[in-house]
Amino acid sequence: MGIIELFLIAVGLSMDAFAVSVCKGLSMKKCTWRKASLVGAYFGVFQAGMPLAGYFLGVQFRDVITSVDHWIAFVLLGIIGGNMVREAFASGDCCQEAEEALDIRTMLGLAVATSIDALAVGVTFAFLKVNIVPAVCFIGVITFTLSVAGVKIGNIFGTKYQAKAELLGGIILILMGLKILLEHLGILELAG
Repeated sequence: MGIIELFLIAVGLSMDAFAVSVCKGLSMKKCTWRKASLVGAYFGVFQAGMPLAGYFLGVQFRDVITSVDHWIAFVLLGIIGGNMVREAFASGDCCQEAEEALDIRTMLGLAVATSIDALAVGVTFAFLKVNIVPAVCFIGVITFTLSVAGVKIGNIFGTKYQAKAELLGGIILILMGLKILLEHLGILELAG
């Protein structure tokens, strides 16, 4: 997996955290860099840690499922991406319930909720034999950066970009799953 594919997966995964960060920023009366960085740190650490955990789970089964690994990657990324696209079109606004609270309990709950998808991607990484340490560090940094930006954007602009971010993230993950499948089936090389 190349750096461009990894970057796109990192951006796709971080869109849930970005959307929640926008909500956090919207709820803050005074948004400081310290608060934005705290939100980014929670989301970045969990977005890096979950694929790492998923990778170690996937490695346990890699030898057993090697013949269908590309299908597993396609299905997992498709489901995750499809859910994100569906959430982008769902009525309602997650920011209605947002509160400024940045306490450990609140932030841990949000960080876990936004990074569950990354666990499944980590399982996919095990089948694709990705160099996991640089990959999860990269995902963590991208998520941190986008989450800090999300807090600031939410504080300034409100929820204008929240649904678009979810939609973009979902589409990216679906396309990455399709690319993996087509490469393994040999179709992508024939077209190129």
